[in-house]
Amino acid sequence: MKNSIFFFFLCISFFTSAQDKSNPLIKGFGAVYNVPFAIEKPDPTFNYKILVDVNTPSEKPELVNEGIETVAKILNLHILGGVPEKNMQVVLVVHGAAAFNLVNNEAYKLKFAVDNPNLPLITALSNAGVKIFVCGQTIFKRNIDHLQLAPEVTVALSAITTITNYAMKGYTVLKY
Repeated sequence: MKNSIFFFFLCISFFTSAQDKSNPLIKGFGAVYNVPFAIEKPDPTFNYKILVDVNTPSEKPELVNEGIETVAKILNLHILGGVPEKNMQVVLVVHGAAAFNLVNNEAYKLKFAVDNPNLPLITALSNAGVKIFVCGQTIFKRNIDHLQLAPEVTVALSAITTITNYAMKGYTVLKY
């Protein structure tokens, strides 16, 4: 009986530890599961060029934008899969209503009456080498002052031209 109970808890412990999420590169964001039995994995010898196109805003202003957090997941998944950080070239292009998620805390509070939960994520992504662009057409259309953008954000002429530029450079485009 004791052996059965021990075996049961051992199995539970193994299953639980296998289900733990981790953040191998972007700490605090984009947690991913290790899948030790996965057959298809990233190739650590490849140079990954990924552009993430985000135009969907946060569901609620107090929540991190899921599309932007996906960039952290992409990085964490590739690092977990054995890809060296130096082999990751990632660009984030934000437009539409999601552009409000890139403003500084003061501007965000004026618009939504809460702190901008995206700012620590934006800083973490920038520190990991992600280039972060906001569509210049969007900031004019949505009356966003470029001086109110988070310091890690660069204004592009447009999302369209940025996406086409990077696509021509061989980047895979993912849309969220």
